[in-house]
Amino acid sequence: MTDPARPFGTVLTAMVTPLHEGGALDLEGAQKLARWLVSRGSDGLVLSGTTGEAPTTHAPEKVDLLKAVREAVGPDVMILTGAGSNDTAHAVRMAEQGEEAGADGILALTPYYSKPSQAGVVAHFRAILGATGLPAMIYDIPGRTSLAISDWAYDQLATHPRVVAVKDATGDVATGKARHERTGLAWYSGDDGLTLDFLRAGGVGTVSVIAHIAARETKAMIDAWTAGDESEAQRIHESLLPVVSAMFAIPGAVSAKAAVQWAGVIDSRAMRLPLLPATQAEYDTLTAALEAAGMTR
Repeated sequence: MTDPARPFGTVLTAMVTPLHEGGALDLEGAQKLARWLVSRGSDGLVLSGTTGEAPTTHAPEKVDLLKAVREAVGPDVMILTGAGSNDTAHAVRMAEQGEEAGADGILALTPYYSKPSQAGVVAHFRAILGATGLPAMIYDIPGRTSLAISDWAYDQLATHPRVVAVKDATGDVATGKARHERTGLAWYSGDDGLTLDFLRAGGVGTVSVIAHIAARETKAMIDAWTAGDESEAQRIHESLLPVVSAMFAIPGAVSAKAAVQWAGVIDSRAMRLPLLPATQAEYDTLTAALEAAGMTR
């Protein structure tokens, strides 16, 4: 049964989309990866987000990916699917197809590039929300979209019955705390280095890139915090900082694929342009840092 305070779980991995060399979707690899992530402590998966290369995977591929992962992990693992576009009609169709393919929720991204008004932002989200009966997590990441969601827009969205959570990648914990307290929405860290700070501010979990390789440790940190053991949570947080630094020295989708290839879970770290796979030097630097930080395969 879903915990209303944690509607999407606590550790959600923003899962990469495995590809074969040459760029074709690797659905067997996606199934293997999804099962492995769940076995390591992820209680939710986010598909077709930024780390999943959503801008360069196409609608039928997103559906095939979701169906394959659902088959792999069964009905009890929370799966969110991305609905991210600056074309509202396109984002609406992503949400509709996600529901049809078996998603449990929608990760609804602020429209990028176009820079609409805040009223336009709210209308965009409401169009997505109206397309399905699924609960939604609003994704606020102005560093990528060049558009921050305002307090006014949050207040408008919080009245919608299907808006239940926020993925906060603004880097502004204090503002997130105030918004969480005012709206009552479940707050998830969208920045691995700030997950503990968001927990201190009332957050309930994380949508994580480092969980590709550090889900167990991330879960242990959240569990320690929930149990009232702040010193243990702080210790784990500090132990993960080198992992965060290593994973974000190159684009997160690139490093995450390199990490799970190092772990022996996927065969290829192939990407689709404009992203390039990790070079051998980047791979060696990353994996040496993961080993030094005590990460295991």
